Amino acid sequence: MTLGQSLAIARKKKGISQEQAGEKLGVSRQTISNWELDLSMPDIRQAKAMAAFYGVSLDSLLSFDVRLEEIKNAISQSDGNFQKSLDWTALWAEKYPVLASYKGTVDIERYQKALLELLSSLKSEYGYNDPDALLVLKDILGSAAKP
Repeated sequence: MTLGQSLAIARKKKGISQEQAGEKLGVSRQTISNWELDLSMPDIRQAKAMAAFYGVSLDSLLSFDVRLEEIKNAISQSDGNFQKSLDWTALWAEKYPVLASYKGTVDIERYQKALLELLSSLKSEYGYNDPDALLVLKDILGSAAKP
């Protein structure tokens, strides 16, 4: 979600038009539109006024967008060697401890055989390389786990 999307959602939840928001905030409807389309950004005073007017915290308008952009930038700016050097399981295990403990309790070989067959099928039927086939399989497993 971008800052503009967050602003548009907050305005719509309040049930007001861009023109009404602009009048209340002392800017034009076009300025509200530009902010919501991410063509420009409000300054901090304007953002604070919008948060108060929309009845939300300034953090709720700004924080998610900032974190998401930081993550996207970090991923896009890291090179392949750096990404390969990371122990992703250990990093994710900080949030999901089961990733550090399952190896002692789960019969991994039993599942590896079935998963390798699925990966092989994805590669042969759709022409995926190893990393892409893993990502597709991860996504399939993730969507199957959702109710």
